[in-house]
Amino acid sequence: ENIMGFLWGKLAYGAILFATALEEQSIADVLDTSAYRPALIAVAREAKQVADALGVRPEPFDGFDPAAFAPEATDEDARASLDRLVEFNRGSAKTHSGVWRDIAVRRRKTEVDAQIAPIAAIGASVGVPTPRIARLVELVHEVETGRRQQGAETLSAL
Repeated sequence: ENIMGFLWGKLAYGAILFATALEEQSIADVLDTSAYRPALIAVAREAKQVADALGVRPEPFDGFDPAAFAPEATDEDARASLDRLVEFNRGSAKTHSGVWRDIAVRRRKTEVDAQIAPIAAIGASVGVPTPRIARLVELVHEVETGRRQQGAETLSAL
């Protein structure tokens, strides 16, 4: 009944996954690193704000709770959602995202322009600034082209 809500939930989580691909560690390890959490929370919050501006209610799945990234949610709410994602991902046979594999293994461009960049474009069209999403897209492009390497320094630049 809420297809757009599931799509926007996936977009918000997708932004987090793209951010984890800037690092070499597993999804769970990146999500569990306190130094990275402010940036991960920021990209999810921006995606949630764009969805809200569109009148879409993003849906939760696999431990990701979009409501934890709403403007009225606390940092503790967001960290609790990340904790659930850590638990979910530690139980998964898939340790790294497809985005990470595109960069690290296949050495090819990701789908950042098709999946994440539109969040910023749509945000601009509805008056929602998305500086962290825009920076994420920029950093992914820099890694794709070899101007940056995957690692702590690159994710910290987010």
